[in-house]
Amino acid sequence: MPRPVHWSRRGRDAIRARLSGRGQQSEMLESLLAFGGLVLLRDSIEWEGRDFLKALIKQSALCGEQIHVLGCEISEEEFREGFDSNINSRVVYHDLFRDPLNWSKNEAFPRGPLEALRAMCRPTDLRPVTIALDSLSWLLLHFPCSTVCQTLHALCRQGDSSPVERVNVLGLLHEELHAAGPLGALSSLAQIEVTLDGTMGRTSAHILYRKPRHRPAHQTQWFSILPDFSVDLQEGSTLQSQPHSDPHTLLVDPTAHLTFNLRLSKKERETRDSLTLPFQFSSEKQQALLCSEPSQASSHIFYEPDAYDDLDPEDPDDDLDI
Repeated sequence: MPRPVHWSRRGRDAIRARLSGRGQQSEMLESLLAFGGLVLLRDSIEWEGRDFLKALIKQSALCGEQIHVLGCEISEEEFREGFDSNINSRVVYHDLFRDPLNWSKNEAFPRGPLEALRAMCRPTDLRPVTIALDSLSWLLLHFPCSTVCQTLHALCRQGDSSPVERVNVLGLLHEELHAAGPLGALSSLAQIEVTLDGTMGRTSAHILYRKPRHRPAHQTQWFSILPDFSVDLQEGSTLQSQPHSDPHTLLVDPTAHLTFNLRLSKKERETRDSLTLPFQFSSEKQQALLCSEPSQASSHIFYEPDAYDDLDPEDPDDDLDI
């Protein structure tokens, strides 16, 4: 009979901390996949976002969801590298990398990538669906922005009109390749935006949540991606609600180009306070009215009638006996 194992207090604390870290990691990824709709992953040359996209795909697979990947920038073999067999068996990969212009007349894309994208959400069962776009930048470079946005909008709304429980669309976007117009259009469609950044070798994710009937909330998570595409969270995460701000909206100072000054100097304030306004009934005005002589206060009205005036010679106040 095996002897019972006696854990030290330090060992128990280490296990609790590790399990807590795993729970926080799972909670972070699940929060990005919980609401459905478009999750926009904005990366840059310095901070690549494909590994984070694959971490979300792995989380979706572990939750038993249907997973479709529209691969445009790397081969299927390279994309699947690092996933174990259990994850790869759940991923349906739609390959555009080998034949992006469909010269070989691929039967899988008879009407092009966007039509294939619309068809991915036609349900075969009621499980939630995750559709990963690698990448949205490739689609924007080959199709008009309005067409891509309309397709994404229809794709995200299929969960409302179909028996599918939830539709998540994960879009990887290389924001340095696009102007402000397409970035703003995609941002307006996204329920969640994740902007990857970092400093001194540490990667951060600035997350903007747009929940229905809630104020937008910003969260910053510091993390690293492990070789098996698990997320190792680090200290320094913050969460705050900011109802009127957006990380990609330029703040404009409304007082920057005024033609008048909103603030007074000390001398100008003293001059303003010493003035007597016309509607102010001061003691000086009161004394002048009370002490003035009738001759000084008398006045005359001179009126010269016009040729077309209708003059009545009778006194209009004759019946008043005054």
